[in-house]
Amino acid sequence: MVRAMHLLTDLLSPHLLAFAFAVTFAAGFVKGAVGFAMPLIMISGISVAIDPRLVVAGIILPIVFSNLLQVWRAGWAEARDALIEYRRFVLVVCSTILISAQFLTIIPAQAMYVVLGVPVIALSLVQLAGVRFRVAEEQRPRFDWGIGIVAGVLGGLAGTWGPPTILYLLALDTPKARQLAVQGVVFGLGSVALLAGHLRSGVLDGETLPFSAFLLVPAVLGMWVGFQLGDRLDQVKFRRATLIVLIVAGANLVRRGVTG
Repeated sequence: MVRAMHLLTDLLSPHLLAFAFAVTFAAGFVKGAVGFAMPLIMISGISVAIDPRLVVAGIILPIVFSNLLQVWRAGWAEARDALIEYRRFVLVVCSTILISAQFLTIIPAQAMYVVLGVPVIALSLVQLAGVRFRVAEEQRPRFDWGIGIVAGVLGGLAGTWGPPTILYLLALDTPKARQLAVQGVVFGLGSVALLAGHLRSGVLDGETLPFSAFLLVPAVLGMWVGFQLGDRLDQVKFRRATLIVLIVAGANLVRRGVTG
């Protein structure tokens, strides 16, 4: 424990650790309340003050834990059925996360801000605008590949494969109960793929692992509060406010990437 604390304080100053703790708590709260946006909030929020590669390492364990918890809450039987039905999409997403994660270490620091910021803005705008499209059953194989690759690339580079997945499930008119189960499976297995990918890429190592473990605490606390308050919140207004904040944060990341 003492060694881990020394590694943390060597990596970041106490006020930066406190900042990351606060942002992660907020991200966990949103995840618990509305079921998504933890990585988007952590990436766009913490990267304002901390190197984006370190942030990507930091979000990994909170994402793994929160998504495995989501699988558990959905129920193992539902999760099994969802995995069977969406097996092609799940396989494409997880494989692409593993592959794209290896490119994170070769992307220049300034480009990373743009790589992180642009998807945050685009995906938030799409959801905020309520854009809907339909995918017919006979078109599913090619969309499984196309959307799966897009989601996997975003997952490997930015840890955010949730929004494309949600939009795709809506386009398939997936029933709510099955959608929650599918999200749990895709997010859960995708997070394990992200963990494996960044253990291999070197982004998550003995130096950055304590930071990711540290962020588990505010993530869990935030999710617990979010679970307690989720049913009492106006979900539509809260979701809209969250997306607006993400757009502003994403725009700031792009600004940093362009102006330095």
